[in-house]
Amino acid sequence: MQRQQLMILYSKTADLYSGIGAWTIYDSTQKTYHTTGDSDKPPYASVFEAMCDGWRVIQFPPKVAAYPGYELTTDFLKWEYVLEKMVEVAE
Repeated sequence: MQRQQLMILYSKTADLYSGIGAWTIYDSTQKTYHTTGDSDKPPYASVFEAMCDGWRVIQFPPKVAAYPGYELTTDFLKWEYVLEKMVEVAE
């Protein structure tokens, strides 16, 4: 039987090779449990590195137009990538 793992990576730019600024992992195999801020080091250095480890990208960030004058304001994390991996588990 297979179970789904989801990983959400927020990269520092839209580039797949960009460093990771924030992340979260949801593991339906229940072999690992993650909470927000449970590690200072991201699970992968980039979205591309996660892809090389078998994670499939299922969502790219939408293109957001830059608004002049808002360069220094706080906003949502723009470059969110959703990745999926299917893992075999014993029944």
